[in-house]
Amino acid sequence: MMRVSLTGLAAGLMTAGLLAGAASAETVGCVDTAFKLLGANHKICIEAFDDPEIPGVACHLSQARTGGISGSLGLAEDPSRFSLACRQVGPITLPAKLPAKKEVFDASTGIFFKETRVVRLYDKKRNTLVYLSYSTKLVDGSPMNAISSVPVMPWTGNAPTAEVRN
Repeated sequence: MMRVSLTGLAAGLMTAGLLAGAASAETVGCVDTAFKLLGANHKICIEAFDDPEIPGVACHLSQARTGGISGSLGLAEDPSRFSLACRQVGPITLPAKLPAKKEVFDASTGIFFKETRVVRLYDKKRNTLVYLSYSTKLVDGSPMNAISSVPVMPWTGNAPTAEVRN
């Protein structure tokens, strides 16, 4: 009979969640928000992801990350605080059969089943893509959430790029 430890199971679930999120998002950067003597500092990290089915739309999601020893070991639950901004970054081509609602991103934010998810909805009347981010952890009866809207408009050319200075 095979024995599986709770720690091993939790590590496996956490690794699977991190790998799933890493495949669909890039970390843009992080800002320390609180100093921790032992372990990593508390911080806010920004991740970028493209809508997997709608070319021309990119989203940025900022999330609080817990530091300290438990955060450094991956045992802490990140707070359910985040912000979402989605923009048109190129020509938008809507598929012929666009689902009314579709999950486009998820990231593990806790050791046991807590996630931040982003769902795309289509407001046909206003020809607008609406992105809703929410936490699977309930807070006072309803999950934390944020929205961002992207009107589907003609693309007039390439977006200007900025030179990054350190």
